[in-house]
Amino acid sequence: MKFMPQWRIRKPADDSQTVYISEKFGVRSLHIGSDTIQSSMRLARPYDLELAYTRSMMAFLLFLPEPRDVLMVGLGGGSVAKFMHHHMPDVRIHAVELSAEVVNIARQCFKVPVGDERLQVTIGDGAEYMGEPGPRADVVMVDGYDGESQAEALSERQFYRACHARLNHRGIMVVNLWSGDRQFTDALARIREAFPHGRLCLPAEKPGNVIVFGFRTAPGRISWQELQHRADALTSRYALEFGRFVEGLRKMNEHDEQGLSW
Repeated sequence: MKFMPQWRIRKPADDSQTVYISEKFGVRSLHIGSDTIQSSMRLARPYDLELAYTRSMMAFLLFLPEPRDVLMVGLGGGSVAKFMHHHMPDVRIHAVELSAEVVNIARQCFKVPVGDERLQVTIGDGAEYMGEPGPRADVVMVDGYDGESQAEALSERQFYRACHARLNHRGIMVVNLWSGDRQFTDALARIREAFPHGRLCLPAEKPGNVIVFGFRTAPGRISWQELQHRADALTSRYALEFGRFVEGLRKMNEHDEQGLSW
C-alpha cells in the first residue's frame, strides 16, 4: 500500500476488528477497529518513540537501568520493542501478540525487524502465555488494547499474579492503562494486590494514559535528588524526558520531601 504525502487512510466500512493504518504529516499510525491510535511512527525518525505513553513506559529505567530480558504482552506497531532493539543492544526482547495481521503490519509498515536472537515474536494469547511456566524476565510490559478498551483477560487478578511470577527478583511490571477505561479502578486494585511490595503510577503527557509499575521487590528508599540524577543521565543517553517522569511520579504517588513512599 502506498501513501499520500499528507494523508491517506485505509479504513474498513463495518469490521470492528480490522487492522488498518493511517498517515498524516509524516506520522504513520496503527488502528485496530476504530479511529483510536494504537501506535505511531514518525517516518523521519522511525526508531524514536512518537507517542507520549510509549515514552512514559520507559520510565522503568529510573529503577532498573540495565535490563537484560524484556517480555512484552502486546506488540502493536512495535514502537517500544523497536526502540529497545535499536537503542539498547544488550537487551533481549520477546513479544507475544495475539494477531498475526498486526505482526505482519508492524514488520511491513513500521520497520519492526524480523525476529533475531534479540527480538522474537510469538503469535498467541498473551494471558494464556503468561499463565504457563516459562523463563523469567527483568521487565514485563503489558499493552493490549482493542478499539474500545484493554483486553479483559489482561486486567484480571490471575494475569497480574502471573506477571509477578514471571519476574526476576528485582523485576518490574509495566502496564499501560487508560484512566477512562471502565476497568481502570479495578485494574489498579488488582495490581496493588498482586504487587504488595510496591506500585507506582505515572501520568503520560497526553491526559488519559496512566503507566503503572509493579515491583516484585521493593526498590528501597530513593531520594528525589538521586532520582533526578538518574533522570539526567538517562535523558542524555536516550533523549527521553526523564525529568518530566520524575515530576509525574510526584503527582500520583505518596511521597514526602525526601522521596517516594513505599
